[in-house]
Amino acid sequence: MENWSIRKIEKKDNAAVAKIIRTVFDELNISKVGTAYADPYLDLMFEAYNKSKSAYFVVENNGIILGGAGIAPLENEAETICELQKMYFLPEVRGFGIGSQIMDKCLQAANDFGYEKCYLETMPFMNDAQKLYKKVGFEFICSPMGSTGHVSCLVWMLKELS
Repeated sequence: MENWSIRKIEKKDNAAVAKIIRTVFDELNISKVGTAYADPYLDLMFEAYNKSKSAYFVVENNGIILGGAGIAPLENEAETICELQKMYFLPEVRGFGIGSQIMDKCLQAANDFGYEKCYLETMPFMNDAQKLYKKVGFEFICSPMGSTGHVSCLVWMLKELS
């Protein structure tokens, strides 16, 4: 894929990002209850990440948003722990290494914000995503952390940041 870039989310991206997340949930037949699909701020992603120690990045190709990922404090955990959140891409952007690059941007932001650990949750059948997470140093843990509200996400991972 040519002419793509990664940038911080802008307010004008809200509808596109929410649509991408909902589209991926439908495509992969992911439960909508107890997952990111049900998050109350899904339609207000710019506002949700326009806070201290938070950032959301989008992948754009010729003016079209194709995916994104973010970093934010992990609710009800130590302030040194963040969460990698809402990393979803449309099928046409998968397989080009863009997921690795956007995750690198998120993890660099986490380091810049002073976080010491990064947590994430995912679904058991998302094997490609888990492979990517393991490749960058995430390790499986036995139980969830914080209060994400994502009770349907049954795979939990944690990474020590440098």
